[in-house]
Amino acid sequence: MNIQIHIKNVNGSQIAAKITGFFIIDGNEFKFQAIAFGRIGGHNIGAKLTKSVQKELVKLGYNVDEVINELQQKLVRGDMTLPEGLKKETFADS
Repeated sequence: MNIQIHIKNVNGSQIAAKITGFFIIDGNEFKFQAIAFGRIGGHNIGAKLTKSVQKELVKLGYNVDEVINELQQKLVRGDMTLPEGLKKETFADS
């Protein structure tokens, strides 16, 4: 599954941050929100998709849980684009 993630905004700190953005899958763009946690237990991200995004993914033949899992894994790995001026160091441990 080829998902490209683009971050629009990050609010928070290295301990917890709210992320908003979109991902592209097969030329289709979908919005998401996520909460990123660090420190105790390691890095973790919980991504959420709206019901309408979930329905559209199902119509395209995707398993919503697999898409969310891939989205979260890529976010944890830092496999994303950031808006100009935002650096990963401002919200993630280096």
